[in-house]
Amino acid sequence: MKTFRSPGLWLTLGIVIVAAGFPLLAGSASLREMMFVVLMSVTLASSLNILLGYTGYVSFGHIVFFGLGGYVGFYTMAELGWNLLPATLAGGVAAAVLAFLLGKSILRLRGAYFALATIGINEALKAFVNNFGPFGGPTGMELHFSVYKNYGGATQALWTTYWGLVLITLLVVLTSFLVKRSKFGLGLMAIREDEDAAEVMGVVAPDAKTWAFVLSAIFPGLIGVLFFFKNGNIEPEDAFRLQLSIEMIVMLMLGGQGTVLGPVIGGATYQRVRGFLLTSPIFKNMQLAVAGLLLLLIVLFIPSGAVGWLRARNDTLRRLLE
Repeated sequence: MKTFRSPGLWLTLGIVIVAAGFPLLAGSASLREMMFVVLMSVTLASSLNILLGYTGYVSFGHIVFFGLGGYVGFYTMAELGWNLLPATLAGGVAAAVLAFLLGKSILRLRGAYFALATIGINEALKAFVNNFGPFGGPTGMELHFSVYKNYGGATQALWTTYWGLVLITLLVVLTSFLVKRSKFGLGLMAIREDEDAAEVMGVVAPDAKTWAFVLSAIFPGLIGVLFFFKNGNIEPEDAFRLQLSIEMIVMLMLGGQGTVLGPVIGGATYQRVRGFLLTSPIFKNMQLAVAGLLLLLIVLFIPSGAVGWLRARNDTLRRLLE
């Protein structure tokens, strides 16, 4: 119970809860949609943090779990008639199973070899889905509008997916914190600093990395189902969008890898910057270039991210920011 007394945990959860409550207080559908994107970004960045932030393994294809989870959950709803809750859980389980199988193989690779392998896996699965009949091939699948009647209509279904995402965001923040404070998390951070030395000290690196990979995959799988349920359709290009994987890394690095608050700050900040770029007549076609430049600047000048930079400059902030 002493672990849960951390002010950093409650500060982070409080920020998420307050931000998530704005659309309800304002009764604004547009604000809800904006916060949906922000919270989804926070969840994706926080899930990647469990792998990249704690073990140091850079995954450029982490979006593969978002796509696979989305497809599995969407299929169970569109073809099998499942409710949203079991379909969402099915998406998370499918992502976890894929991560476990991959973890037993590609996590033996290190550095650039692992990063390249993750890109290849994402592209390979996208190509497979493109040619997989039950998933609709290149045209994907659609939900009949009557499906939303089971949730009180389309408007109520949008609120249902929103509050589902809020719950998942809180869960990923809590999971990230518990991993960081656990013996398991210490093993992951030892791997990040020096994997060979960690194994000498008794850390079973292959198992630890695999389970970190599984944990980091579950949450993208869950929100993939919610995202495509909300949209009403799913296609391979949207489900396995490599650009989103790159943006996840930018968000994590911006806020601070290896911290609990960092992905929250990074995800929210990046989406506000992205929103500005998309509505700017000058920069609307340059958002990925700006993301690459932003990542370069972070690596050169604040490699520990915003939260890491603040923690390093003040003892009070070091205790307050997790």
